[in-house]
Amino acid sequence: MVTLTPTQDKYLPYVLAVALFMQILDATILNTSLPQMAQALGESPLKMQWAVISYALTLAIFIPISGFLADKYGTRRVFLSAIIIFCIGSLLCAASPTLDFLIGSRIVQGIGGAMMTPVARLILVKSYPRNKLLTVMNFAVIPALVAPLVGPVLGGYIVQYASWHWIFLINIPMGIVGFIMGKKLVPALFEDTKRLDWTGFLLFAAAACGFTLAVEFGSQAGRELYGLFCGLGAGLLIGAYIWHAKKRDAPLFPLSLFDIRTFRIGITGNLFTRLGISAVPFLLPLLLQVVFEYSPSQAGWLLAPIAVGAIGIKPWVSKIIQRYSYRTVLVYNTFFMGSLIIVLAQFNDASQWLWFIPILTVMGACNSMQFSAMNTITIGDLHGTQTSSGNSLMAVNQQLAISFGIAFGAAVLNLLRDRFELDTLAAFQTTYWILGILTILSGLYFLRLKPEDGRGLY
Repeated sequence: MVTLTPTQDKYLPYVLAVALFMQILDATILNTSLPQMAQALGESPLKMQWAVISYALTLAIFIPISGFLADKYGTRRVFLSAIIIFCIGSLLCAASPTLDFLIGSRIVQGIGGAMMTPVARLILVKSYPRNKLLTVMNFAVIPALVAPLVGPVLGGYIVQYASWHWIFLINIPMGIVGFIMGKKLVPALFEDTKRLDWTGFLLFAAAACGFTLAVEFGSQAGRELYGLFCGLGAGLLIGAYIWHAKKRDAPLFPLSLFDIRTFRIGITGNLFTRLGISAVPFLLPLLLQVVFEYSPSQAGWLLAPIAVGAIGIKPWVSKIIQRYSYRTVLVYNTFFMGSLIIVLAQFNDASQWLWFIPILTVMGACNSMQFSAMNTITIGDLHGTQTSSGNSLMAVNQQLAISFGIAFGAAVLNLLRDRFELDTLAAFQTTYWILGILTILSGLYFLRLKPEDGRGLY
């Protein structure tokens, strides 16, 4: 355990707090801004999904190597480099003249983000004794609750009264603060490292990109064959990774993790459940602004109840799970979330906005309970070295689910409009029906859990 100075001991958690706030704000501030960005870049608002997918997919690809880089090159150097890369990416995003340039800039941002938050969390784990870690972590993750509340509203006001460029430029002063704090507070920690499984990393990265492109191409007229080839190629790459991991002593993600039943169920359920949930924050601001013609700030305020519900349920999550078990909560909560997504399909008039508030508040509460329960049951039975690799795979899985979910939701929406020639409102409503039904069906997978699974993990 590293010895911290009194100043470091007191203020080091603020480093993770700033990193978390920057990353989550950047992920949530964009959704309400996409229609105005699309107009400025000469694109359709319904074709802007890659501005979001590229960032989430880059996070998923590079998170697994963040710990290796921090151990080999030092936590301080990697963390400060991550902030610089993230800020450079933000500047490039603000200067983007085209959607393709913006997507490339978001990839640069994602590389910085993939190292920034995981390394900051790793610094706290290595710097504080276990009896102080829970308190430190609880304080440091407060911005993770606040940023989703602030992001959509702030993004709406920025594009309405200033310019979409400031959505990215706002990261620069926060990055400067984070860099100064990191320079003063972050200890330079090193660990003996094994050789990174670069072959496994490349196979995994290519497969993740392949699956995402398969969904995107599959929804475009005349490009279905490309989508099929991407999907088949990604499947072969997964097979190649499994073959590679069986032969290697220290693969990127050990296959032994999947021998643990609760991890296997949790990670799979996590992926499929999030497909529908992840598409809603992307699609809802588009529905409100493109179809119902809400202003960006109005759309931002109507998204705020999701964050309010997520924060409000937090003190009750453990008590509810303790009372009903992980199996019961995950099965019924997933059904409830899918039903709420279907309820969104019933809105057909801008004047119904008042009903959005209770529905989205409950949806936020359900999302929060779902993520807490899924994450805990996934890693609850891991021990020793499995904990680190399992936690890393879970974080990757979450980002992949976001990118797949947004890609799938956007693909269904555009398919309904372009191929089946539905009007935009009907296309949104049908998309919500499909996402809701898939979410309900994904909940059936949690029936594989036993009633006693997770007992004591409260």
